[in-house]
Amino acid sequence: MLPAFLSILIKQPSVCFPRLQLKLKALEHHHSIVTQDTGTTLRHTAVDPLPISKMTGLSQNGIICSFVASRKRYLFIKRGLDILCSLIVIVGVLAWLLPLIALCIRLDSRGPVLFRQKRIGRNGKPFFCLKFRTMMQNEEADEQPAAVNDERITRVGKVLRKTNIDELPQFFNVLWGHMSIVGPRPHMITDCIRFSFVISSYSFRNLVRPGITGWAQVNGYHGPTTDYESIINRYYWDAMYVGNFNAGLDLKIMLRTLYMAFKNMIRLLL
Repeated sequence: MLPAFLSILIKQPSVCFPRLQLKLKALEHHHSIVTQDTGTTLRHTAVDPLPISKMTGLSQNGIICSFVASRKRYLFIKRGLDILCSLIVIVGVLAWLLPLIALCIRLDSRGPVLFRQKRIGRNGKPFFCLKFRTMMQNEEADEQPAAVNDERITRVGKVLRKTNIDELPQFFNVLWGHMSIVGPRPHMITDCIRFSFVISSYSFRNLVRPGITGWAQVNGYHGPTTDYESIINRYYWDAMYVGNFNAGLDLKIMLRTLYMAFKNMIRLLL
């Protein structure tokens, strides 16, 4: 059995998740996670969520999961591939695409070309995640995530978001070691705090570097997180990735991401 911080503790007694029980049981089987299951409702417990600041002490307490620690060789190889691929994208794509997008953004709205937002990375360490700016400058950018038909999104921003081109500057984050190409998506600090009150073990996903794309995203969980079900489903796929990541899975995620991006571009043109 994994330590107590991996126990899934749903803190919303009035909400039923009948379809999520199968996924929670799958996690329980895969990680030996103990759930507080009462029929079709998952009850609130008295255990507090693990603070993000405590993530850095996991290795000292021996809580780092063996299935992550045992993959040091692959993580070393993956880091080398991340550096190589990020250099190829930066030199071969962003070198000419960034000036064009920068011109479009500046003509469309006032403000910087790149948007920097503090997000949570590996072992809970914060870093500044880069994106092409897709919103009007506003004071709620670091607290209120974008919603469907958000009035803050610019005309150019809508195109960048639909094609996921706004994420391309994160290859600089990959090169600098903040992120990987594949991994759980990094969340802004307010979202991490909010999600940890729904799932106390949410910081488990921070055992690996966050990614530009992830297992949750290619399974349909991207964009705004609007309810408890979407939070739990994202955590399910992120946790399954952390417990099973390998070269084959990473390649599968990258290929599915490219397919989805191509399909979105075709839809936009049509």
